[in-house]
Amino acid sequence: MIARRTVRARAPLGALAGVVGFLAFVEFTSGVLQGYYTPMLTDIARHLRIHDADVNWLEGSQLMLSALIVPIFAKLGDMVGHKRMLLVSTALTAIASLALPFTDSFAVFLIAWALQGFYVVWLPLEIALIWSRSRSTGAGAAVTAKAAGLLVAALEAGAISGALVGGALVDALPLWLVLLIPGIAVAVCFVVILFGVTESPDPNGGRFDTTGAVLLTFALLAFTGGLSLLRLDAGLTAWALVLVGLALIWPFALWELRHPDPLIDVRMFADASLWPVFLTAGLFGVSVLGAQAPLSTFARTDPSVHGYGLGTAGFATSLIIGFYLIAMIVGALLYPLAARRVTPRATLIGATLLVAAGYLLFLPFHASYGQVVTNMAIAGIGSGALVAALPAAAAAAAPLAQTGVATGLTNAVKTVGGAIASCIFGIALLNGAAEVADSTAGSFAGYVTVWIVCGGTAVLAAGALTLVPRTAFTDRAPDPAATATGTTSSL
Repeated sequence: MIARRTVRARAPLGALAGVVGFLAFVEFTSGVLQGYYTPMLTDIARHLRIHDADVNWLEGSQLMLSALIVPIFAKLGDMVGHKRMLLVSTALTAIASLALPFTDSFAVFLIAWALQGFYVVWLPLEIALIWSRSRSTGAGAAVTAKAAGLLVAALEAGAISGALVGGALVDALPLWLVLLIPGIAVAVCFVVILFGVTESPDPNGGRFDTTGAVLLTFALLAFTGGLSLLRLDAGLTAWALVLVGLALIWPFALWELRHPDPLIDVRMFADASLWPVFLTAGLFGVSVLGAQAPLSTFARTDPSVHGYGLGTAGFATSLIIGFYLIAMIVGALLYPLAARRVTPRATLIGATLLVAAGYLLFLPFHASYGQVVTNMAIAGIGSGALVAALPAAAAAAAPLAQTGVATGLTNAVKTVGGAIASCIFGIALLNGAAEVADSTAGSFAGYVTVWIVCGGTAVLAAGALTLVPRTAFTDRAPDPAATATGTTSSL
């Protein structure tokens, strides 16, 4: 058995530069959606007449839908084309975004907000498209990692722009007009994809695994629905739904193992290179998705009334988010450089430890604006690297016919992790809240819980990644001797 050598040569984007450029615009739009609303979550809560802790219902509903659609859209992307599914998801996102400005009903707003979550499939579909076009070059992993870094940089630049503009506009314009802008941006994004992005080569085709999709949908709906009910009443019904959701994973897995073209090849969860990536994605979702609303509401909480928080206005809150997102851009751009200098595995471990350090520093340092910004910058560098690295790593390690599914799974399990965290954090912020009857602020103990959980899950992710083979997620070149004999060596 002849060992293969890792390819460490620089991998220019070359002919893919045009495609990456258009996809970068798509990710910029995705970033606008992710950053724009955060500074105004308190204003949205007042508009809808709900408690600050109930803002997590918005996040939770969107994350629940995202967990359902990412595996399905990723598989359809492998089957019928990644561009086609990008167009479908963008159209649905635009419709939902344009509905938000025209309602003050919490129920209607919640449904539209959830449907807006279709944008979460964009990045995994884009990474799969780039991998499918670059794998024949022999440097697919390196090219995909570099492209992923650029896409995530564009995403975070959009998030910065969205946060800064959103924070400024919410202090100056009627809320309905402020909420209209993202929908227009997504509509423009649809046109860019339609005319600027070419389809991935050689879709796999085949028949869609409808039974698998139904089983997975019931499992995720029961599980995430039970988590949502736990926020209202930790009774028998809520716990029963959670257990039913977990139990349904077993028949789903059995069905997928027997299916010739499964929705998800569950054997990937036993792969030594892939299962730690999926676990890391889920644990990472706790902080990068579940902690967004609590961090915003903590900054907006008035310390003169409650004894904690920063008491910032909308624009000042957006600046904190902006510094965090700038740090994420730095982390995303540094990831391919660091991965080439050491290994992708070591870079992933370092990124998770930065996330852990950033959130755990909140425990002693949270009383001033500068402390919060510093903590978020440290966590942001690690988070940016992980957002870029996880789908690229999954694409490099996955079977060719499951590239889109593997990249989608990093987002799907990240979304599930965020949904779980959103539920836990919502309960934590509500319990022990200020005793003033008309208070809408979350409890300080709840915020401490958020910081500990985010830091702890990042430490666990770092531990899981130490089990990945050292040279995982790298391009490999066949040994010259094997090439000369016309054979392909394997590890």
